[in-house]
Amino acid sequence: MSKIPLVIILGPTAVGKTAISIEIAKRLNGEIISADSMQIYKYMDIGTAKPSIEEREGVPHHLLDVVYPDEPFNVSLYKDLATKTIKEIYSRGKLPIVAGGTGLYINSLIYPLDFTDAHEDKEYREKLEKEAEEKGKDWLYNKLKLVDPETAKRLHPNDVRRIIRALEVYHITGKPMSEYYGRDLRKNHQYSIVLIGLTMERNKLYDRINKRVDIMVENGLVDEVKWLMEKGYDRNLNSMQGLGYKEIIQYLLGRRTLEEAIYILKRDTRRFAKRQLTWFRRLTHVNWLEVDTFEDKEELIKHICDWIMDKLQIKYKEN
Repeated sequence: MSKIPLVIILGPTAVGKTAISIEIAKRLNGEIISADSMQIYKYMDIGTAKPSIEEREGVPHHLLDVVYPDEPFNVSLYKDLATKTIKEIYSRGKLPIVAGGTGLYINSLIYPLDFTDAHEDKEYREKLEKEAEEKGKDWLYNKLKLVDPETAKRLHPNDVRRIIRALEVYHITGKPMSEYYGRDLRKNHQYSIVLIGLTMERNKLYDRINKRVDIMVENGLVDEVKWLMEKGYDRNLNSMQGLGYKEIIQYLLGRRTLEEAIYILKRDTRRFAKRQLTWFRRLTHVNWLEVDTFEDKEELIKHICDWIMDKLQIKYKEN
């Protein structure tokens, strides 16, 4: 059985993955699979920078609006859905293109055996949750540092959900989650993978992040969060703890001014982008491109398409 060609476009938030992946899909007869852990939620559009129908320009997008904000979702479910979708796209004679910035989602597709095979231990997870409540987040974070310092370095001490998952993986498998970060792509026998990494000069990226937050606020981010809360979606849900939501919730609860909430959102998004780059830099065989060094977007798109065609031996579709 021949390998399925698979393009993966990754990089930090606000670098331009969505627009670039759409252009590539248009030219190479592709369909896009989101690798964004927030865009899987229905009703959460502005704060997740989910592309609108118009912005998609007729290109089919998959794994957007998969579950409601109060429904559970994890990387194992993502892997199952994405794997099925990739096969369906390929069966239609189209090129599967994964685009996003959630490292765990992308890793789950690159590596045939990973920690997604470690099923949940509900009893152990509840024990950790109780410890976090009684002893504090820092205590739990320090516990992770002892068994998996590399993953601890990647996570924020307040990210209790992911800290617990990392401890759970270690508890079940006896191996730290970080062991799966740098595996060689040649171990994957299902796909012929082309990895495109997008980045840009840090100050330019941070400026784009700041401007994107301003645009989100102008487009109604506060009203979106308010609507979700009025619909009964609890602020402690995983979905409501995402960037853009937890900060505005604090404003709506009267705990911060809007200016303070926006400042924190910009700051934490910049920090998130830095952590994303740290994660992706661990991957091997990534063709990293500094998007701001190209003369214009057209030159960048052509360069990426030429690279993909050469690696996958596919034909170019002229506009």
